[in-house]
This record gives sequence, structure tokens and C-alpha cells, in this order.
Amino acid sequence: MGTLQTWRKAYGALKDTTKVSLAHVNSDYADLDVAVVKATNHVECPPKERHLRKILFATSAVRPRADVAYCIHALARRLAKTRNWTVALKTLIVIHRLLREGDPTLREEFVNFSQRGRILQLSNFKDDSSPIAWDCSAWVRTYALYLEERLECFQILKYDIEAERLPKPVAGQEKGYSRTRDLNSEELLEQLPALQQLLYRLVGCRPEGVAVSNYVIQYALALVLKESFKIYCAINDGIINLVDKFFEMPRHEAIKALDVYKRAGQQAASLSDFYEICKGLELARNFQFPVLREPPQSFLVTMEDYIKEAPRVVTVPIEPLLQLTYRPEEDAPTIEDVKLSEEQEPSVPVDDVVSNSEPAPPPLPSHNNFETGDLLGLNDGTPDVSLIEERNALALAIVPTETDSSAAQARDFDPTGWELALVSTPSTNISSVNERQLAGGLDSLTLDSLYDEGAYRSAQQPVYGVPAPNPFEVQDPFALSSSIPPPTHRTNGSNCSTARYGAVPVNPVFHPHNNNPFGSAGLI
Repeated sequence: MGTLQTWRKAYGALKDTTKVSLAHVNSDYADLDVAVVKATNHVECPPKERHLRKILFATSAVRPRADVAYCIHALARRLAKTRNWTVALKTLIVIHRLLREGDPTLREEFVNFSQRGRILQLSNFKDDSSPIAWDCSAWVRTYALYLEERLECFQILKYDIEAERLPKPVAGQEKGYSRTRDLNSEELLEQLPALQQLLYRLVGCRPEGVAVSNYVIQYALALVLKESFKIYCAINDGIINLVDKFFEMPRHEAIKALDVYKRAGQQAASLSDFYEICKGLELARNFQFPVLREPPQSFLVTMEDYIKEAPRVVTVPIEPLLQLTYRPEEDAPTIEDVKLSEEQEPSVPVDDVVSNSEPAPPPLPSHNNFETGDLLGLNDGTPDVSLIEERNALALAIVPTETDSSAAQARDFDPTGWELALVSTPSTNISSVNERQLAGGLDSLTLDSLYDEGAYRSAQQPVYGVPAPNPFEVQDPFALSSSIPPPTHRTNGSNCSTARYGAVPVNPVFHPHNNNPFGSAGLI
């Protein structure tokens, strides 16, 4: 058995030396990879501080975010590939130290990486090389669950519970209090269950079997024990704040608050037992444990009675806090006054509007007139045809706008002007609408346009059945002169030639569309 353990230690040391050599040769982040390998080697001792300082510096705020992401990736890869409980535990210790002492942005990077890659998912981890490794593997799994819950709690609370600094006590107070003392009911019901779940994972880190006496496990347990004090303080202050606001809550919030109150009493007893176990360990010699007090159980009866009679919803005040009211001005007319004035106003004919040169006074601005009326004229009756023709005839009439020159323009106005004659005198070239109406909803103008369009298209398209013109055909240059009659006088030479060769037609007829493929013109 001793020989087997010695061989395992030698094999682990050889693997660590090989990884360090490869990191010096192949890695772009050689110093960081070497620090990660040496801080998480196979030796059963806590990580050395010099290697931890290198990793903390690589993930500080002054370093690029690429270095921080690579460091997290290196730790996750180291944790995923190992099957040795010592390497896994030391990697978790390095991560825990980074969460406690690192930059706040590093926690956010861990949260983002854990959502994508599940860096702390070690539910199936086991090292069955020895009975000691078996017990230690069980504690490694619970420790990983606690760190994972710690990241979840940080995501809900938006701050790290360990990094919180309690304010100094004011005069009249024994000690300072945490942030949960000043939260409202909604925030309390959101943050207290997260803190209680974190405390549940913390109490689960109770070592069992051979793992109780292991020095590396006790080193990690000391980190957990330090954080338990602030977690309990935050929960205790939150419970005090919850009790103060309980009798103002509606029924659904009161039920949740009662469950939180009951669980706080149960966890106080579990945490007390956890402290009793830790007090017997060597690591707890310098710790000062708080005095735990369970919430009074008699108060539960009062809380349950209130839930039975609590309102189901929160009462909302009838009048809103901010109410905007619109009050009309004293001089401005109301909607009813405007309607009555419109009804009483007589209608003015169109001729009077044209002849009247004085513009109407502008209406008073109405701030309360929200009715726009019939803008499209859908509610109007059938318009009078004669009225429309009169308005069209007067469309080109020039209406004066200045009141001073109205009399002079009235004298110069000529009713026989050509502008008015254009619109008032009907045209004699266009027939009336009734004469142009045909059957089928057409008129003569539309029908003529359709015929003209058909004739134009037929002229543009080729006639089917006519042979294509021969590209090699030579046109007769004297074809146009054949239409001219010959002179009446003839010479003797012409008569002799006629008598010798026979009668020749005077006007030969040229057939352009000949079927002769050689294109020769035929004479008849």
C-alpha cells in the first residue's frame, strides 16, 4: 500500500514537471500557466502565497480583460481534466481566494464564465484511488457546490457578502449592521432566500470521516468558516427588518415572509451544530464564534393569525399622487359656445364671398376644442351640381386681400375679361357627357382611343405568312424611273430593234416579294 502511494506521488510530480516545461515552450502566457500549475500541484499542502500573488496580479484591474479570461479558462481546464482530489481541492481554493480578494470585475467574469461553461460543476467527481481519497472527494463536491452558490448569491445581491464593510456604529448602537437592515419588503423577499440558500450550502461543508483531520481540507474550511459570520449577520439583520415590515404586507408577501422566518429558526440550530464541530478543530483556535439566538417561536402564532386576516392586495389611494388638470381660460369659449355660434351664424352665398373684399375676423383660439369634425366630408349630403359649376367658374377669380385698394379694384373690374370667359363659356368642340355615353359603360372618346391604339400596334408588328426579305437581293436602282412614261417620238433604231426582238413592254412590273431564292426580278 505504501509503495502504491509512493508511486502515485512520483507520477503526480512528474506530470507537474512536464506541464511546467510545456508551459515555458508552447504558451503565450507562460508565467501565468506556470503559476497555475505550481499553485495546484499534487503535493498535499495549501497553495503557496507567491503563486497566488502572481495569479491575483494577472487578474487585477490593471491587466487586460483577455488575461483575466485566460486565467479563468486555465483554472477551469485544470479542474475539468484532473481526477486527483488534491489538485481539484487546491484549484477550488485558488478560485475561492480570487473571489474573496480579487477585483470586483473578476467576480462578474466568473459569473459569465460559469453560465457558459459550468466551471464549478463537480457533482460526478470522485477519486477512488484510496479510502482517504474517497472521503476527501465527497468534501470536494460539497465545497464546489458552496462556491457555485456563492456566485449565484453575488448575482442576486449585486455585491459580495464577504467584501461588504459594515458601517461604524453610531452613538447609541452596539455595533454596525449590514445592508439588509435598510431594504424594503420586495428586496428582502428576494435577497433573504438567496442568503439562506448560501448558508445551507455552507453548513453542508461539514467534513466527515478521514477528511476531518486533513490539513488541506481544514485550510479550505477556515475560509468557509470566516464567511459564515457575515452571512449569519446579514440574515439576522434582514429578519429584524422583515418583522418590522410584516404587518404592513399583503397576504401573498406575508406568506413568503413567514416561510423565511421559519427557515431562519431552523438554520440557526444547524449553524450552531456546525460551529460545535469546528470548535474542536485546530483551525478554530483563533476564531471567535458568535452567540446564535433562534427567533422566538411564540411570534409564529401572531404571524399566522395576521395571514388569515391580511388583505390580498395592497390598498391603493383613490387620488393619484400626481394629477394633471386642464382648466379653461376665462376668456376662451367652451365647446358648447362654439357649437351654438356655428348654428346661429347664417350661411353666406358664394357671390357675396367673391365680391366682399373685407376679410372675416379670425376666430378666437379655443384650447378645449378636441372635436375635429368630418374632415373627409363623409357625412355631407349630395352636392348641388349648379353650385359646383359656379364654384369652378369662379376658381380663377382674383380676390383682393388689402382693404385699402378694394374700391379701386372694384372700378377696374371687367366682367367680360378673357380669364372669366375661359371657365364660364362652355367649349363647342367637345360634346356633352350624355351624348358621348355608349352601352357597356364606354364613351366615344375611349372607344376611339382603343381603335387608334390597335391600329398603331398592328402597324408595328410584322405580318405573319409573308416571306422574309432576301438579304442578298440587289434592288433595282431604276425602279422609281419605271413609272415615268417614255417619250412619244421614236428613232429608226428603236423601231428596228423592236421589230427584230419582238414587242417589249414599256413599263415592266417589279415584284419585290418573289419566291426566287436568287433574287432576280421577273418581267411580265
